[in-house]
Amino acid sequence: MKMSRRIFPFLCWLPLRRESLRADAVAGATVAMVLIPQSMAYAQLAGLPAYYGLYAAFLPVIIGAMWGSSHQLATGPVAMVSLLTGSALAQFAAPGTEQFIALAILLALMVGIMELAMGLFRMGAIVNFLSHPVIVGFTNAAAIIIALSQFNKLLGVHSARSDRFLADVWDVLLRLGDTHLPTLAMGLLALAVMLLVRRYRPSWPGVLMAVALTTALSWAIGFERNADAGPADFRDPQVRNVIDSTIALSARSAVLRQETAAKTGEIDDLVVSSGSGHPRLIMLNADLEFLRLELRAVEAEQRVRFAELRRLRFNRVTDGSGHVAYHLAGTAPQDAATDSRRWTISAIDGTRIRIKGGGEVVGSVPAGIPDPAAPEFDWDTLIKLLPTAMIIALIGFMEAISIAKSMATRTKQRIDPNQELVGQGLANIVGSLFQAFPVSGSFSRSAVNLAAGAASGMSSVVAGAIVLFTLLLFTPLLYHMPQAALAAIIMLAVFNLVNFPALLHAWKAHRHDGIAAVVTFLATLSFAPHLETGILIGAALAIVLYLYRTMRPRVAVLGRHPDGTLRDAQLFGLPTSERLIAIRFDGSLFFANVPYFEDVILDQAAKHPQASYILIVGDAINELDASGEEMIRHLARRLQDNGVTMVFSGLKRQVLGIMEKTGLYASIGAQNFFRTEDMALEAISQWLHDPAFDEKFFPLRVTEAESKAATADK
Repeated sequence: MKMSRRIFPFLCWLPLRRESLRADAVAGATVAMVLIPQSMAYAQLAGLPAYYGLYAAFLPVIIGAMWGSSHQLATGPVAMVSLLTGSALAQFAAPGTEQFIALAILLALMVGIMELAMGLFRMGAIVNFLSHPVIVGFTNAAAIIIALSQFNKLLGVHSARSDRFLADVWDVLLRLGDTHLPTLAMGLLALAVMLLVRRYRPSWPGVLMAVALTTALSWAIGFERNADAGPADFRDPQVRNVIDSTIALSARSAVLRQETAAKTGEIDDLVVSSGSGHPRLIMLNADLEFLRLELRAVEAEQRVRFAELRRLRFNRVTDGSGHVAYHLAGTAPQDAATDSRRWTISAIDGTRIRIKGGGEVVGSVPAGIPDPAAPEFDWDTLIKLLPTAMIIALIGFMEAISIAKSMATRTKQRIDPNQELVGQGLANIVGSLFQAFPVSGSFSRSAVNLAAGAASGMSSVVAGAIVLFTLLLFTPLLYHMPQAALAAIIMLAVFNLVNFPALLHAWKAHRHDGIAAVVTFLATLSFAPHLETGILIGAALAIVLYLYRTMRPRVAVLGRHPDGTLRDAQLFGLPTSERLIAIRFDGSLFFANVPYFEDVILDQAAKHPQASYILIVGDAINELDASGEEMIRHLARRLQDNGVTMVFSGLKRQVLGIMEKTGLYASIGAQNFFRTEDMALEAISQWLHDPAFDEKFFPLRVTEAESKAATADK
């Protein structure tokens, strides 16, 4: 039974009691009210059509709960992972395209495999390589990026994604005059509803209420206005030229994709029939690489051209015969009959141009769940996505485990990080088979789950089942959901992630931690949308600063304090002896700080030429590696040649064990090792044969009056 529960952790939910089942059903329904609109919003944050969020909110939610260790952790789409997904994939494909969607699904599979492997090999501790200050800096920057990325949707202004996120935001700010007021009103209405419900009725589903209200209003007023046009319907010749070139580039990219697929198939067939050493493969691979380069160039140019078109505003003119024409805003004939709307180009499909004259809505959502299918991939794509997958796996797991542990402090449940890795890994793997993008644990939904009284992971099963019923039966109701409402949901959800006092707290705790947090914050903002660059810079800096600290640990020359203990002589203003040097080394001895330790010992020996003994108080030395052992061996021999003996006190068992194995203990002499510093001082006083030296008053005798005076000064 124990082995079965380890393989199938959800068996620990059994037997299901009526009370707990009722509590889980209520909690699951409550979470689903938040999960459905949130998942659709986070899908758009990831650069995917909104309904892909529902795919990620079905099976991953259930699998994550069944194979995880936390009873209340709610798995599914989350803001941070969605942003990482969208920003990483935007450099390989245009958001929302079939290629982009395929990459997002493949990324989910890669993240899942990594998390599952780490869980099976008990590597949960690997997450510790990302320090808390680095996560604080990254989280604050990512929250700001998430909020700013939704600004254009709240205003109804198109913004093309580029490699310079801050420049994209500035471009939106420059176009505030193009704000679509009905879109802004929808977004502000959704924000107002959620804030008011949170303030006065926190137990109510504010997110669902905001979505329901704005969706009903969108349907009632005809918020969406779409029309079709051809290139000839645009009166400005320059606009027609850009449209024609965009259509030509689209056709060329389709041809190049077909040729790339055909060339790839030809190479695969040749490898199968003749092996990988066939001489023709060199030419075929070169041709394939040229095709890929041209395809990337054509697609990049196509995105630039389309972005130019998206920024244009048109007036719609209808003549007496009912023919429709589009003029650039402000250029229509004065006597022409125009409507009051500003029309924009939203899509180009072949020679068919989609024109938008209202607000953005979710649109058609396919009913049902997608058929299971393994993501398609090639090795080049896997290699390109590998760093991003690793970052998402680590960040996603850190988010999930921190949420689970915070809830466990209230529920008294034991959390197994490795089992949680298995659960998150399986959730992503299974989700990728049903067209889901990467998922993780959600703080907001987990908090709702806990507050609603969830007793086991069955609440997540209920939430996933409700999402399934929504996909099967209620997708038509989602058509008129405004995109601005989804943007408002995201912006409000990430508001709590902004925590600047945490940066200040890290600075107060240690200057190096503050530097790592601030550098991570600035790097993440500066390199956006390449967020992985920011966190890698922060993690590398944190490791470098840690190594710098360990290279120069605190070293104290000791003197006898009036209270009888050995203290830092410089800090407390204590006298030192010329016959004996007592040094405390506060750190492990390993390759990074061995030169520093040696320099300190030799420097003190030079300052005290009459000293016959150097006492190393080693209570704080936890480790000794080969470099440290070799250094002590040579240093002891060098000092011995100059009439100075090294004496050790308080060394721990693991350090003494290494010295014994390597013969260093015997080389220095067992008589020079002591359990405490007082025992060492007593032996040294006998060896010195100096009446002026008394270990009880090391280094010098002081009068009672002097002791009282020193104590009063301190």
